[in-house]
Amino acid sequence: QVHVVESGGGLVQTGGSLRLSCRASGRTFSGYSTGWFRQAPGKEREFVAGIKWSSGITYYADSVKGRFTISRDNAKNTVYLQMNSLKSEDTAVYYCAAGFIGDQVRSQSLYDYWGQGTQVTVSS
Repeated sequence: QVHVVESGGGLVQTGGSLRLSCRASGRTFSGYSTGWFRQAPGKEREFVAGIKWSSGITYYADSVKGRFTISRDNAKNTVYLQMNSLKSEDTAVYYCAAGFIGDQVRSQSLYDYWGQGTQVTVSS
């Protein structure tokens, strides 16, 4: 069992930056691919970024490519989402998820463990 907890959300102005953290407890992220998803009010939850465990290959939604970076620190058992050049449309609840899913990081239904989410609000 993996317990996933996100942190780092908050209020930021347009063009600003935030770094979200996703920490695993109960066991390590070893073997688990990890993804970040977000859900804005009135919208479906969507894929943002993912990292394949075995290779460290990263994947991004087109809407965040070049602005967001997903990374991991194995020693700290933590996955990060660095978000730069934030836009109002990035406002959402951001969720971290983990699963033994290889490179299928875009598929929400395949993840085994989800965090409770952290709110990111970008104001103009």
